[in-house]
Amino acid sequence: MAGTVVVFDFDKTIIDCDSDNWVVDGLGATELFERLLPAMPWNTLMDTMMAELHARGKSIEDIEGVLKTAPLDPRIAKGIKTAHALGCELKIVSDANTFFIETILKHHGLIGYFSEINTNPSYVDEEGRLRISPYHDFHRSSHGCPLCPPNMCKSAVVERIQSSAMAEGKKRIIYLGDGKGDYCPSLRLTESDHVMPRKNYPLWELISEDPSRIKAQVHEWSNGEEQERTLLQIIQSLLLADGHSSSQQLLSVDCKLETIPMAAHDPVLQALPVPH
Repeated sequence: MAGTVVVFDFDKTIIDCDSDNWVVDGLGATELFERLLPAMPWNTLMDTMMAELHARGKSIEDIEGVLKTAPLDPRIAKGIKTAHALGCELKIVSDANTFFIETILKHHGLIGYFSEINTNPSYVDEEGRLRISPYHDFHRSSHGCPLCPPNMCKSAVVERIQSSAMAEGKKRIIYLGDGKGDYCPSLRLTESDHVMPRKNYPLWELISEDPSRIKAQVHEWSNGEEQERTLLQIIQSLLLADGHSSSQQLLSVDCKLETIPMAAHDPVLQALPVPH
């Protein structure tokens, strides 16, 4: 599957919550967050909230502790591992930030499966405060996209991934997301690509309003089990399209070769690797 790049959003796609809200709520700053929200862009607000939490005596360790409790469905973790074992290149494009994403992925043993994490940069300053910066410095210039928040247009990232993939001989992208910010990059996908919107979330609603705008094949999902099953079904169909026999043994996530019995009711599943 060297010809496939799988691009994941993070919040409400890999984890089943919004990491920004999870930290703010978990450390007792919800009231201030909601009061400031109408007054500033989200990315600027999160940097401001990290300053407030620091002023309240909350440490980086406190933030890490809350992040480690963020819900991540084990079926999603298994899907990530299986897709990687089958040779897909995995990347993240998210409007969260590096500290939040890396802390959660390291906690679940998943960070090594991703070749890229594209998100808002963050770092811990000399005072021990977490600083969060915009992916695109909108204070200097606009990225020019009316569909996206000022700090990040995911299409700009996906277009770079597409160009790089094409240069490396990769054939298609599978894009998983849930939010309004995932709609713009979904519009950039081609007929050979696949998009997986989370059902009844903003991306799914926007696609449903005018499906003709999306060139990629659309596959909805609702929960971790459906995400894992749908992603692996797509990968299996691409394996078959690339000339791999459905009777071949395939790698499972622990790198063992397995022959999976044919599922008569669902032929696409006949040679799927069983996640462990």
